[in-house]
Amino acid sequence: MPQLKFVLKKFLLIALSVLMLLAAFVMAFKDKISLGAEAFLYGYPLVIMEVTRVHSSHSIGPENQLRRVRQFPDASFKDVVRPNVDTLYTTAFFSMKEGPWVFEMPANSERYELMPFMDAWTHVFASPGTRTSGSEAATFLLVGPSWQGDVPNGMTLLRSPTDMVWLIGRTQTNGTADFETVHRLQDRLHLKKLSSSGNTEKPSPWQASSAASTPPIVQMRNMGTSEFLNRLMALMVDNPPFAADAPLLKRMAGAGLVPGQAVHLQGLDLASFALGRWIANFKVQQALSNKAKDGRWTTPPMNLGAYGTDYNTRAAVAMVGLGANLPQDATYPNTNLDHQGNTLSGKHRYRLHFKAQALPPVKAFWSVTAYGADEFLIDNPIKRYALGDRDALHYNADGSLDIWIQAQAPKEANRHANWLPVHPDKPFLLNARLYWPKEDALQGRWQMPAVERLD
Repeated sequence: MPQLKFVLKKFLLIALSVLMLLAAFVMAFKDKISLGAEAFLYGYPLVIMEVTRVHSSHSIGPENQLRRVRQFPDASFKDVVRPNVDTLYTTAFFSMKEGPWVFEMPANSERYELMPFMDAWTHVFASPGTRTSGSEAATFLLVGPSWQGDVPNGMTLLRSPTDMVWLIGRTQTNGTADFETVHRLQDRLHLKKLSSSGNTEKPSPWQASSAASTPPIVQMRNMGTSEFLNRLMALMVDNPPFAADAPLLKRMAGAGLVPGQAVHLQGLDLASFALGRWIANFKVQQALSNKAKDGRWTTPPMNLGAYGTDYNTRAAVAMVGLGANLPQDATYPNTNLDHQGNTLSGKHRYRLHFKAQALPPVKAFWSVTAYGADEFLIDNPIKRYALGDRDALHYNADGSLDIWIQAQAPKEANRHANWLPVHPDKPFLLNARLYWPKEDALQGRWQMPAVERLD
């Protein structure tokens, strides 16, 4: 017993010494730790955009070519977190060094469509589509930040602030039976260089590569601090910061972080930045999981896609919803809690009840998608990942609507059409999507109903 007391005393002294050394380190390097956190949050969107661009070149197709996704993703899809099964994508990464580019949208009164252009920092700088352009035909000239020239007659100028641009086009798709119609609409979208004469350029032959096996979000988690900072500094040359970023850039330059220059942080300096990065990531994850305890849904802020200097929000969105639209085009209420504030789990059965006069207020359409804790689609026997107003839902006699969320099929036959499957025993989250939301949703006057646990 005396020996045990001695060992415990020695252990406590060592632990105390370590804590004191750690505290001393934090106090001595607090400014660099803080700067490391700021630099990580600031640069995360730019770096994951590049990682996603490279990943897409292996999984979808090379840049500067429209790629038309012909079917919904399934549970094996890992390119981006929280993929949607509401629309078929027409997408492309552009290098503005190769441009300017002409993007043609024919008249379309058949389906809601949305063709947002995102810069390298994840700001949506243009959003052509049904909401902004109507159903009439439109032709756009996409140019880089330094382009000078005359805009041809009949074209609308879209100027990107960065050389990297991501088009994440979406066309409303009313289930798998609607694929043929949507494919026809996708094929009418065209892309060509301004300098190109005649018709659009034909895509070169391409085949998916095994290099696309690691999802971008996983690559970011595995990326070392030094590699992250060096990639950030390199990317900032062709994708320059905005004028409002100057105060942070000045502090970063004082620590040797200068666009276009290699980063040589070593020893305690590198450790400080690594600790700052960890703290920043931890705080973002805590904020993302800090949902209301009464089961209310969390709605992303109204500066989505137009962040200004709100680097924290920009980074958080890049982590959980890269490619998010402007709120005017889509809002994304989400929750992982039931009405009592408990984590949603496939161990239980739930009901999502909409009153007759309180269905999601939209000008286009809405849906609710279930995701696993990893934020990817949940594999299930009937391959149903979402439900919404384009599905053949069963409405109650009074016009209200119930969505049944559970692992096993409901025993009642009339509930099968409204069954949203989840994985048995595993936690999950729900993500609603309101496309072209009405003002009640944008202003917060309408809220998603709490998820009611039934057992």
